[in-house]
Amino acid sequence: MGSYSTPPDFPARQAEILPPATDDNFAQEAELRAVRERGSGRRSGARSWAHAPATYILVGINCLVFLGMVFSGVSIMNPTTQQLMHSGANNPVHVLIYGEWWRIITAMFVHVGIIHLATNMWCLWNLGLLAEPLLGPAGVFAAYILSGAAGNLLSIGYDSFFKSGTLVGAGASGAVFGIAGVLIILLKSKRLPIPPKELAGLRRYVIYFALINFVLGFGSMAVRTAVQIDNMAHLGGFLGGILFALPLVPLIGSPRPLFRFRLRLAIGLLCSVLVFFSFYISTAVAVTKDTPTEQQ
Repeated sequence: MGSYSTPPDFPARQAEILPPATDDNFAQEAELRAVRERGSGRRSGARSWAHAPATYILVGINCLVFLGMVFSGVSIMNPTTQQLMHSGANNPVHVLIYGEWWRIITAMFVHVGIIHLATNMWCLWNLGLLAEPLLGPAGVFAAYILSGAAGNLLSIGYDSFFKSGTLVGAGASGAVFGIAGVLIILLKSKRLPIPPKELAGLRRYVIYFALINFVLGFGSMAVRTAVQIDNMAHLGGFLGGILFALPLVPLIGSPRPLFRFRLRLAIGLLCSVLVFFSFYISTAVAVTKDTPTEQQ
């Protein structure tokens, strides 16, 4: 998966439309300053951690899982399908026939070698630091898990319907594409106290990220190798992220009670869709037991 470029500079001035005086507004002003600093390339360790704990934790979990795999004997560069399955990778037979639905979640923390991990974590880091002030920590966690699950479900559904039904899928990029989908929707919000031109620039960067990686993914489908990019997981995560974002308002510029209500609504909506789709593919898809490897 490709990297994400640093967004354009923000002006140093404060946004006039944020009303002063309340603790809630002071918190939003601090979050807005964090977004501006990330956009201009400035970094503050303490401030970044304070405003993006979910991003740091998700990156940390992915790295810890990979270290655990390596210390248990998994190849650092080229894990086998058996090693990936033992670590929690996604597979239609194990999910749909053996009922191991937990693989839909665990697969988004398993990676096919250190290069795969590094590229996914770089993208998660950049998109997460941009998304967290708009979603809050709970929103980033929910977007990552639910859109990642959407990507993994679409992947096993597509493989079962149109291919051999035997892929082994692993990687965080379905979830990362989900965060990109959320950003594309939220960065159009008129509630954000950021000049429209700068919002358009940020949104354009996210769209380019998605388009470039979709092109790379579809291009890889023409080259048959042992390890391939699982573009259906990317597409499912991206669509899941868009669906998740539709009921949302951004945390910055919105009353927190409204944001929390809309976040609960978004989680409930996407969970309902995932349950329905899981029921559908579990009753409609026949799968086989061979296992080539695919990489998200």
